[in-house]
Amino acid sequence: MSDNFVAIKPDTRNHKGFFVQDGDYNLVSIDASGWALICVDDAVCHYVDPDNLLISQEQD
Repeated sequence: MSDNFVAIKPDTRNHKGFFVQDGDYNLVSIDASGWALICVDDAVCHYVDPDNLLISQEQD
């Protein structure tokens, strides 16, 4: 996974209409159909509208 950390806006829903839990995610990709793939780890991922992402300004 990449180091593109993002947060999500409150009340964000995934592509199936379910609410996504607030937290920090890795932005994996934005596909051609317009969905952003965000993941907590290798097992928990969601497709969300990219307009619902908040780009983190963390620097090491």
